[in-house]
Formats: sequence, C-alpha cells, structure tokens
Amino acid sequence: MEPVLLSSLENEWIEDSNGHTQIPLAEAQDLSLQENLSTEKITESGGLTLAQELLQTLLSSEFLESAAFTQFIHSIQPKIQIQPQLDIGISLLLLDAENLKIDIAAEEFLSSICNYPLQVKIAFANWKTPSNGKQDTELYERGYQLFHVPGGKDGADAKMIAVGASLLSYYPTVKEIFVCSGDGILTHLCNELQNQGLTVYWVRRKSQTLHIENKNTGKFIFYSLAQATAIPSLEGVLDKIQDLITDEQESINSRLRNLTAIANLFQERCELDSNSNPQNLEDKSTPSNDREDLAAQANTAEVKEIGSKEDLERLLGEIISNMQAKSPKTKLTVSKLGTELQKISGQSPNAIVKKLKLSTNFTKFLQSSPQFSLKPSGREYEVMKSDVEIG
Repeated sequence: MEPVLLSSLENEWIEDSNGHTQIPLAEAQDLSLQENLSTEKITESGGLTLAQELLQTLLSSEFLESAAFTQFIHSIQPKIQIQPQLDIGISLLLLDAENLKIDIAAEEFLSSICNYPLQVKIAFANWKTPSNGKQDTELYERGYQLFHVPGGKDGADAKMIAVGASLLSYYPTVKEIFVCSGDGILTHLCNELQNQGLTVYWVRRKSQTLHIENKNTGKFIFYSLAQATAIPSLEGVLDKIQDLITDEQESINSRLRNLTAIANLFQERCELDSNSNPQNLEDKSTPSNDREDLAAQANTAEVKEIGSKEDLERLLGEIISNMQAKSPKTKLTVSKLGTELQKISGQSPNAIVKKLKLSTNFTKFLQSSPQFSLKPSGREYEVMKSDVEIG
C-alpha cells in the first residue's frame, strides 16, 4: 500500500480505480482524525465514505500491480493451507412402522452396516391404531420423524413412496437409504432411489431374522432378532468350525506330548530304582507270588462254613500263620486278611461279622477281639496275632 499512498499524498488527492471520485487531502486528514473521536460524533456518511475510498484504493489496478502487493502475497503464501474437500454424506432410514418393528439393538446394527452416519430416521403409520400402542412415543424419543396417515390399506406404504422419492430435494447430502418394510410394493421405491444414484438397503423380517439386501450389489446380510447378533455367512461358519478343529488338534497334540514326557520320566525312574535297589524288586515280587499261592490254595480247598465267633477267630489265626510262614517280611494288613478270608469262606468279612452279630464291620471286630492286635501302618492297620492262645 505504501507506494500508492505516497503518490497520492504528493498530489494531495486520493483517487479510486476509475478516477471519478476525488477528495482533497485536507478532507482525508479530517476523516482520519475522526477515528479518535467517539462513535457518536462520527457521521454515518463520513465513515462510509472513508471506508469506500480505502477499499477502492486497495482494489485499484495500481496497487494490485505494485511491488508491495507482490511482496505481501509471497509473505503469506506459505501460511495458506488448502484443505481437501471432504466427502460429506449421511444415511437415512425409512420405516413402515405398521409392517416392521425395529428395536435399538437392530437399529445400531443397521447403522454399523452403512458407510455414512445414520442421521435421519422417518417412520410412517396410522398412530391412532390401538395395535401401535405407544410405539410413536418410543420412536419419537429415539429421534424419529413421525408421519401420520389415515386408516386404509397400504396408506403407510403410499406415503412412504411419496416422501422417499423426493428425499434428495430435502436432504441433498444423503448417500444411503434403508427401506424397512416387508411389503412388495416398496420395490418401486427402491428402484427409484437407485436411479437417483443412492445405495439402497431393503430391510425385511422373516420369523426372528432380519434380511438386509443391498439392492445395488444383491448381497444379503442376516441379523437374528432373538439373539441380537449378526448371523454369519456359510463361509464364515465353515471358517469358525475349521478354527475350532485346529485348536482342538493343537490341544490334543499338546496333551500327547505331555503324556509322552511323563511316560519317559516314569520309565527312567523305574530303571534307576531297579539299578540301585535290586533287592526291593525281589521283595516286591514276593507278595504277588504269595497271593497267587494263597489264591490257588483257596480255590482248591472247600469253602468253610463259619458259624460262631470261635470259628472265625480260628480261621483268621490259620490264615495269619500261613501267610507269615510263607512271607515273614511281608506286613499283613486288614484288607489283605479280609481278602483271604473271603476266598476261603465265600463271603465278605463285613457280611460274616454282621451275620454273627459280632460288630458293625471287620476292622472293629479285630480291634475288639483279644486274639488279634492292630498296629497303624500308613492309612491301614497291620494285623498280628496276640499272645493269647486261640481256643
């Protein structure tokens, strides 16, 4: 601005670009002094005249072609950022409330399908019909615009087609539309909206499932109203089953590896025990041989009848003596003694004791009998004959 203003001062004039408006320098100075005065003292005509003259000077061809203007443009050009134009669009939902009911969960699922925010929701119905109940209040609280139609067949569908066909004039930024109704007449609305360049989703209900058809691509998406979740495609189900099978195979293989490692450790342990204590293995093999001998002896012998306490004590004494004679180092437990008694008598020890009314079980009988003594051995008792002679 400086060169232009200096030249104007030399001529004592301020001129506009067309040269028609000229004011003396003294008058311009008087106008500039008025900036220090209060607003009440500045006349409306004087203020407008100064603003107009300054604006004309800034837009004059001399200033626009001056070096000062070029320098000013170069200084602010790096600070200018050109913002890219955003693809602004919205999605819209048209609902035939007499034909289809959509809860909040289903509405949120529909909102997740579209590529633009679902900002406009419009519902059509005869809201005076008792079957609608308080649906109008619920939809209104959820942000729906409500259109009322009088009673009659397909009244809501007709109104929905009339409003839907002219939506672009009211919402020029709409890109996608959900047409929510199972009536076949809405096919005409879907076709019209497609011809207007919009992406159309036709939402229909069959039993407890919403069928969402993309009319532009012909693809379907299914939503379960009962489970409030999307139903995967056949390929998705097969992929899920394959993942489950793979996980189960990995789990089985991991268990087999652990079992193999345990078996190897057990085998190594057995080898160590056999190398370090061979005598223990001989001792361990002895009781099994003794039991086989006793079992063979019991099978060859006749089953003995036990009719009294004395018969039972005598038979137990014989069993203890025979087992101690064959395996002096082997401890005779109550369970082993009971097993041998059952082989000989053909009855369980507890049954014999209860039959003779000697005690409630075999262990308590041995504890109460003076002919035997019991010694704790781990979780069991070791049985020995006492010094009292059996009569």
